[in-house]
Amino acid sequence: MATHKSAEKRIRQTEKRRIRNRSIKTHVKTRIKAVLQAVEEKDREKSQDALVSARSVIAKASSKGVFHKNNAARKISRLTRKVNALS
Repeated sequence: MATHKSAEKRIRQTEKRRIRNRSIKTHVKTRIKAVLQAVEEKDREKSQDALVSARSVIAKASSKGVFHKNNAARKISRLTRKVNALS
C-alpha cells in the first residue's frame, strides 16, 4: 500500500473516479441495448426515441471524459445507421 500522503490521496481519487466511470458506462450500455432491441423488433418510432436518449447519454459521458470523443462519435454513428436502415 501507499505510504505517502499524496499517494493515499491519489488512491482515494482513483477509486471515486472508477466507481463513477463504471456507473456511467453501465448506463450507456443499457441505453445502447434499448436501441438495438428496438431495431431488432423493427419498431421505427421506439428506436428513434431510444436513439435520442442514447445519443444524449453517450455525449454526456464523452464530455465527462469517460469515453474519448471519437469513441462516442463512433457509437452514435453506428446506432444512427442501424436506426436509419429501418426507414
